[in-house]
Amino acid sequence: MKSSQRQSDLAALSSDQLNDELLNLKKEQFNLRFQGATGQLENVARVREVRRDIARVRTLQRQKTLKSAQA
Repeated sequence: MKSSQRQSDLAALSSDQLNDELLNLKKEQFNLRFQGATGQLENVARVREVRRDIARVRTLQRQKTLKSAQA
C-alpha cells in the first residue's frame, strides 16, 4: 500500500523534479552507507527503502523518456 502511494506521488512529478528527487535519494543513500560503515546506523531497513525508491525514480524517468520519444 505504501509503495503504490509513493509511486503515484512520483508519477505526478516533472522530469526536473524527478532529477532533484533522485539526487536527494542518492545523497541519503550515501549518508546511510557512511553511517553503516561507522556503526551509527539505527534503521537498517531504510537502506532498502531508499534503494527501491531510487529504482522507482529511474523507472519513471525511463518511462517518460520513452513516452516523449514516441510522441
